[in-house]
Amino acid sequence: MSTTSESPEVQPDPVPPDAPDPAAAGQMARRIAQLGSLRVALVLAAIWIVFQSQNDNFLSSFNLTNLVLQIAPVGMISIGVVLILLLGEIDLSVGAVSGLAAAVMAVLNVKHGWGPIPAIGAGLATGAAIGALNGFFTTKFQIPSFVVTLAGLLAWQGALLLVLGDTGTVNLNDATITGIAGTFYGSVVGWILVIVVVGGFALSGWLERARRSRAGLALPSMRGYVLRVIFVAAGAIAATLVLLDDRGIPLSGLILVGACGVGAFVTTRTAWGRHVFSTGGNAEATRRAGISVTRIRMIVFISCSTLAAFGGIMAASRLLAVNQSSGGSDLLLLSIAGPVIAGTSLFGGRGSVWDALLGALVIGSIANGMDLLALASSVKFMITGGVLLLAVVIDAAIKNQRERAGAARAPG
Repeated sequence: MSTTSESPEVQPDPVPPDAPDPAAAGQMARRIAQLGSLRVALVLAAIWIVFQSQNDNFLSSFNLTNLVLQIAPVGMISIGVVLILLLGEIDLSVGAVSGLAAAVMAVLNVKHGWGPIPAIGAGLATGAAIGALNGFFTTKFQIPSFVVTLAGLLAWQGALLLVLGDTGTVNLNDATITGIAGTFYGSVVGWILVIVVVGGFALSGWLERARRSRAGLALPSMRGYVLRVIFVAAGAIAATLVLLDDRGIPLSGLILVGACGVGAFVTTRTAWGRHVFSTGGNAEATRRAGISVTRIRMIVFISCSTLAAFGGIMAASRLLAVNQSSGGSDLLLLSIAGPVIAGTSLFGGRGSVWDALLGALVIGSIANGMDLLALASSVKFMITGGVLLLAVVIDAAIKNQRERAGAARAPG
């Protein structure tokens, strides 16, 4: 890109009166996310009660462990989807990218003798390259991301078939690769992790209160802070007890929670994360504030496809194989539906990385419960589609309500 085209970002234009404050955008997003998380938790509890009443095995430790293994790949892909949605964009190629990246890894490891780490790295690099391509066409040529990634959905499915070749299926035997989904940890690791998670959450909230106090800002309710810590502690302890009652703490679940934690920190505690929210809220005003909107978009598209690639590798590890249907079926629907159900806005500027985990739990619980009840595939798709439509309707209603409230506060 020429120097002239980049000059507005090196020498920012005067900031218009309606330019979003990145810090305020991040704070507003956190408040909305907290309310949304409570709503999703209540919905999840209702889903579990319904399915448990229909099948006594639903809340068994064995089935809940399987649920964690099932949602880990979808949740990992959904983290990247959340980042894309925060920009007000969409990526319809994440399912196909996940299958292609897994195929690249499997073929290099099984057919070409690559070690597991280089093979996994090649799969992730495939995802990063595709993300860069998506970002390039979207930012350089101003093509809607819907069109670019829809083309990618078709192209990368074809690339998957090409990489797999005539065999169509590649079975995985390497212990490192299969261990991503097949490794479980005992009680010592489990309780150490509980202490780390609860302590980290409490410390993060306390440091946030300290920063706001030093800045002279209003402090959040101490009661709300304590209740959130108690809620997280109770959830972590309950999850640990359930998982230890079966096979132990699954590595794939830890990877998902860790990735959500890192993503949440980056999006809410760093300048780059605040710029993502600001870009999704008002890209032009953000550009005039001197923020490189092009760079933000490129990084987000690359991150999304890389996370999709890792999700595909996790799915291959669980299934012990990659085949022509990898990344297909309803994976794309579930990856996008989860965050939207959990509260991430399709219109940009509102959401949380934790929505990927909460949404995966909701959508995964529905799918798991319907499998236990042996419902027909037609019924499963209709129910899942209905849940997604309801989530979008709620999202649109919240957006309209915010716009009406903003119009009412506007002078004149």
